[in-house]
Amino acid sequence: MDGVIHQSQRCFESRLRHGNLAYVERRAPGPDSTPITRRVVFVLLERFSVMAFTSAVDAIVTANLVAREPLYRFETCSLEESTVHSDLGIGISVDGRLSALNAKGIDLLVVCGGYRATLEPRRDVVDKLREVATNRAALGSLWNGSYLLAHAGLLDGYACTVHPDSRAGLEESYPRVRLQPHPFVIDRDRISSAGANSALSMMLAVLRQHHGDEVVRGVEDILACDRPVEDTADCRMRGVGEDPTLPEALRTVLQLMQNNVEEPLEIDDLAHHASISRRQMDRLFKRYMNATPSRYYLETRLTRARRLLQQTSESITSIAIACGFSNASHFSRCYREFFSVPPSRMGGSRRS
Repeated sequence: MDGVIHQSQRCFESRLRHGNLAYVERRAPGPDSTPITRRVVFVLLERFSVMAFTSAVDAIVTANLVAREPLYRFETCSLEESTVHSDLGIGISVDGRLSALNAKGIDLLVVCGGYRATLEPRRDVVDKLREVATNRAALGSLWNGSYLLAHAGLLDGYACTVHPDSRAGLEESYPRVRLQPHPFVIDRDRISSAGANSALSMMLAVLRQHHGDEVVRGVEDILACDRPVEDTADCRMRGVGEDPTLPEALRTVLQLMQNNVEEPLEIDDLAHHASISRRQMDRLFKRYMNATPSRYYLETRLTRARRLLQQTSESITSIAIACGFSNASHFSRCYREFFSVPPSRMGGSRRS
């Protein structure tokens, strides 16, 4: 069941790859590769929503974590002081003032508002926002930050959203803005979210535009693991094997694999327990999991091993046995081939 690996370097193929991307050793870029790193600037208004801000920032920081190279770098700025107070009264030190911001080279600028944020559109603020737009940066807003962009004329003809409490004022003052009743809106190079909960969803949509589904799934595996379909407090988190969109037979096999890591079952036995043929199981895995059953089983065991290496002080031999490998040598070879580092390097401690 271990599955002999013949290649010196292998990658995760199944849906488990998204959650493991952050732990694969990064390779140094080649001499001809120039990674594209987007510059994102967050303008923090006084009494901005810290939850909306951190949700948006967390998305891009996590994208850097799961990618092979940094995809984003971000900075913060204020309208006046070096410290901005959030809606919770927490002071946040910023990197500089908006008036001193170099408008060149900005890929995305996001105005971060809040329920009690100050929305007085000062002339120097408007001028700087227009300068940034002139340099072809995308513009965004959180909560009611759309108000400042609208005042600068940067949302004329664009669709956007805003917190319901600020809706009436924006509609009355800026009739050329196409206000939408949605949690978040993306219209060409303008993005906006209405509150804290939608900030993450908006940034995930931006990540998908920039880098595709692969990066987004990796971020979602880390940040959105507890987001239920039903918005209820007692809704339990579901694993891959409990995804209701998957066929019942496939869910049965996935659950069996998850429950039998230490002593892996034979592939034919898995098919028998699910009341399907081996050929049917192969087709299900190819269609829904992007891997063969044996490959997915191996990746499941390696994922379990990675978590144990991070979260326990057990020896490599003990973890190898707990994850269904016949010996530590074979386990170490498999682990290095998938993660590019030996298991002794995981968790920051030396193991034997």
